[in-house]
Amino acid sequence: MADIMSKEQRSKTMGAIRAQSKLENIFTKSLWSRGLRFRKNVRKLRGTPDIVIQKYKIVIFVDSCFWHGCPLHFKRPKSNQEFWDKKIARNRERDKEVDEYYIEKGWNLKRIWEHEIKANLEATADETMEFINLVKRTSRPSQVSEKKEPYS
Repeated sequence: MADIMSKEQRSKTMGAIRAQSKLENIFTKSLWSRGLRFRKNVRKLRGTPDIVIQKYKIVIFVDSCFWHGCPLHFKRPKSNQEFWDKKIARNRERDKEVDEYYIEKGWNLKRIWEHEIKANLEATADETMEFINLVKRTSRPSQVSEKKEPYS
């Protein structure tokens, strides 16, 4: 089916979509209920991190299994495969660039897969709180990085 909008109209429409999912909201509510205070979807930071605690230079990304090409759950679409292969490959590449940027800048980075939250919200929230508390306990400015290596 052909798109009824021009490229400019489609770009404007897609640009207006805010980066928030129901799953992300459930996860952040769980963290908030544990007393954690943070900012969500900070657009002024590179890659628009899902959760930011600037005081401790912490950025947390919640990665969708489809859009970020999860090695366990990504299902390649049957139509327009060339487009989707390029799109997912570029998303993965961008994730690596963003990770390198924050590591270079001395930020503490954590990436969480969508399926981790779906499988066990409480365990994922506990693990995230442990990560944050580890960063907080570290007296000297250092860097803690907890990112899965999904791209083999």
